[in-house]
Amino acid sequence: MSRIHPQAIVDPAARLADDVEVGPWSLIGPDVEIGAGTVIGPHVVVRGPTTIGKGNRIFQFASVGEDCQDKKYQGEPTRLVIGDNNVIREGCTLHRGTVQDRGVTTIGSNNLLMAYVHIAHDCVVGDNIIMANNATIAGHVHVGDGVILGGYTTVHQFCHIGAWSMSAANSAVFKDIPAFVMVGGNPANAHGMNFEGMRRRGYSPELITALRRAYKVVYRQGKTLQEALQLLDDEATQHPEVALYRDSILASTRGITR
Repeated sequence: MSRIHPQAIVDPAARLADDVEVGPWSLIGPDVEIGAGTVIGPHVVVRGPTTIGKGNRIFQFASVGEDCQDKKYQGEPTRLVIGDNNVIREGCTLHRGTVQDRGVTTIGSNNLLMAYVHIAHDCVVGDNIIMANNATIAGHVHVGDGVILGGYTTVHQFCHIGAWSMSAANSAVFKDIPAFVMVGGNPANAHGMNFEGMRRRGYSPELITALRRAYKVVYRQGKTLQEALQLLDDEATQHPEVALYRDSILASTRGITR
């Protein structure tokens, strides 16, 4: 028995695994590939070239793989690639890339994109991320693993959001956020690290203390960034997580949220 509703429109050139479900009034275009166990709800539009992995659930009124909103885009065959086991809620808009960058927007696995999330062209989104309702990331943004973006967070184009960082609701992010750092406000400012989240992930008291010291070196001791980073070298050799924090700062090209 077909899992494609008779009122859905699926292009014959689309490649769907046998058990993919497509709800009524949804449109699946050519150059779309959808992996096993994925459920497409009603009123969803998926355009290509787009690849969607296994076990995803996409709710009604989402727009997946549409042309991007960059005025430089001239119809080139750019891509959207989505991993496995993501939940994409109502009204999300996920756009393909541009030839001026990577040519592909990439979204990892095990992410929760709540209602009306927007992921723009050429973004790179990792795994195990939560983007709350109406969170928006502009073009070319990179989001590390485990990030939580609060509702109505907006992220300026080209920003890098470090792994396991977190933003409060209504944050306006204009600079890079180092790994583990919590930010909030408009413009966003740093407000410590998500130590409670670290405990829930099973980080040892020793590691949490090391990350706390690393945060204070950069944000609380009045040192230049270069001086602070040099002081983190010893901790970074002992704790990969401190190295991740330090390296996310070193890699920043826009300056970090302070």
